[in-house]
Amino acid sequence: MRYNFDEIIDRTGTSCKKYDGMMEAKGRDDLMPFWIADMDFKTCDAIVNALKARLEHPVFGYHKIPDEYYPTIAGWVKSLHGWEVDYKNIRYVPGIVKGICFAIETFIKPGEKIAIQSPVYHEFKMIVEQHHIECVDNPLMPVEKDGDIVSYRMNFEHLEKLLDNDKSIKMLIMSNPQNPVGVSWSKEDLKKVAEITSKRGVIVISDEIYAEMTLPGCPEHVPYASVSEAAASNAITFMAPSKTFNISGIVSSYCIIADEKLREKFFYYLDTDELEHPTIFATTATLAAYGEGNEWREQMLEYISSNVDFVDAYLKENIPQVRFVRPEFGFLLWLDCRGLGLSQKDLISLFEDKAHLALNDGECYGPGGVGFMRFNIGCPRETLRIALDKLASAVRSL
Repeated sequence: MRYNFDEIIDRTGTSCKKYDGMMEAKGRDDLMPFWIADMDFKTCDAIVNALKARLEHPVFGYHKIPDEYYPTIAGWVKSLHGWEVDYKNIRYVPGIVKGICFAIETFIKPGEKIAIQSPVYHEFKMIVEQHHIECVDNPLMPVEKDGDIVSYRMNFEHLEKLLDNDKSIKMLIMSNPQNPVGVSWSKEDLKKVAEITSKRGVIVISDEIYAEMTLPGCPEHVPYASVSEAAASNAITFMAPSKTFNISGIVSSYCIIADEKLREKFFYYLDTDELEHPTIFATTATLAAYGEGNEWREQMLEYISSNVDFVDAYLKENIPQVRFVRPEFGFLLWLDCRGLGLSQKDLISLFEDKAHLALNDGECYGPGGVGFMRFNIGCPRETLRIALDKLASAVRSL
């Protein structure tokens, strides 16, 4: 079956944050939205049909987790990543950000600190500080070629010094693969992280929500906990079908913990507060996605890859001052706008006031984000063309 990702679907009036939340977030509703990280594609037919079938039954009482739910997740993880997971080591969590919060509350004591690697998903820093915990930075290093940033790498020397000089750092929250810069960390990278953190008693939270979205021809995703015994001993891994299958509103996340001590303590937290029980729709959607959705996933990734090529060609021809780090996964572009010579305030004004486009301000991802914007290209190509035409016109007006 061929799926139509060119179809333009009106999402307004569905209480979706990306469109209906624009006024609340931006103070205006005249912007085309390319900010919130969900896609404008119709959700996979297998998921829609499974939900419709469940809705045919008119009773929605207390939900028993289907016997096949966790084994299906384990089977999917093995088939996609080659990672052998005991399904008993998996637990549902009501959202990955919430799951990270639960891990902070479970493992971090007053006076202890948490490290992140900027530029990185802005909610990492936000939730750490909201828990009244100091957040310290192990910044990524840009890799340049002919003056352009083409990738990023971890600064392991800095990480070692950071942990050695401050023994109160007890957790590293890592984005794997890395949002927003678009890099998939290699097995060697992750082994080095495990080597550095495990011997120093640092827990690694690995946010792997984009694990299923490797673009064609790019390095396959490597789960952190799969690379070594050291990694498995200090890892709490979070995954979900939500980004991949465009079902973020259903809330279908889960965690995987191999280490018995970490698992017992974290699962006890979840179980005690009754946080580990998925809704009827979460299990229904997950089983449909992982059981019948792979063909849709593969076609969607092909389309996103073509969108990357489209934006690349358009920028080179029409807005050469703007470049991007070519992503290895997902539908987010890390736009390097420094060639425009604008302050961050003026850069945001260019996108919002002149082009009438809503993107994510790169500065919110940390110090390395100044001069950058995050651009969601998970949409029909015609929508992308309209947006880029608006941006080109705005740049010409400078």
